[in-house]
Amino acid sequence: MIDEPLERLRAAARRTRELALNRAGTGLGHQDAADAADDVGTIGTDDALGFDPFPLLEALHHNGVRVVVIGQVAGIMHGSTELTGDLDLLWDGAPAHAPALAAAFTSVNAQLIDEKGNPVPTRPDSFLRPKVQFTSPGASGDCCTPALPWGNLRVREFLDRAITAVDPGGLEVHYVSRKDLIQMRRAIGRPKDLRRADELDSFAPDRRG
Repeated sequence: MIDEPLERLRAAARRTRELALNRAGTGLGHQDAADAADDVGTIGTDDALGFDPFPLLEALHHNGVRVVVIGQVAGIMHGSTELTGDLDLLWDGAPAHAPALAAAFTSVNAQLIDEKGNPVPTRPDSFLRPKVQFTSPGASGDCCTPALPWGNLRVREFLDRAITAVDPGGLEVHYVSRKDLIQMRRAIGRPKDLRRADELDSFAPDRRG
């Protein structure tokens, strides 16, 4: 059994890439799965092809940006067995932090899309939207701020409670706590979110996070 969050994520990303190589393309991407509120998740889309979140996570670390991993990548870091093909992120939305964020995304050749599906430049002001979608050679997903309508969720506090995983090479990855991720899952309420929330809730009480 793999105990370390980043090793769990590396192993899951390898399995995702292997599974995606053995099937035909679907023509579906990250937003297609979100729009359909599907039960499977992005593991069933073409975003799973070549899925590797580490280049972007390393770029964020090297540029000094404190971004918190949410969504199923965070679930995997907590021990979820379900695979995913996307990387969802949460940051504080402070304009002072946007240039470093833009530099990190630019360094991995990411492209941004606004809430209407239109391409936007990878520059600091583009990240000041409540949410921007991104695609990159290794990972696609959403980059969100607390300004996004989160209902009753106090996500700014989620940023403060985030856990930090560190690998032997010094890479730091911040990810939402298990309790906060469960809240997010139940608030969204899609079949896959409720299933994944139940899985996280079943873990032993003394599990980290």
